[in-house]
Amino acid sequence: MFLKTGDKVRVIAGKDKGKDGTITRTIAAKNRVVVDGINMVKKHQKASQNNPQGNVSDVAAPIDASNVMLLDPSTNKPTRIKVEIKDGKKVRISKKSQKAID
Repeated sequence: MFLKTGDKVRVIAGKDKGKDGTITRTIAAKNRVVVDGINMVKKHQKASQNNPQGNVSDVAAPIDASNVMLLDPSTNKPTRIKVEIKDGKKVRISKKSQKAID
């Protein structure tokens, strides 16, 4: 997976299409990412000693990594990337502006 925690992305498919957000968690085994404020679902919590009332809270659910595109740091538009090896390290390069994403 070419996405990392902290990347700025735009959703390109689904109910939140067109929204921007920051990746808070990646799940590489399932090719999914959790984006802050995107794909919010209701989570019901049962009453317990610590939480005697119980509640219903909004939680960001994971979405497939293919439904988001990385944002170019210079133009703030979605872009594809290529990976080049510089000084023995992999560097992600924007195809639109040819600038490093990291």
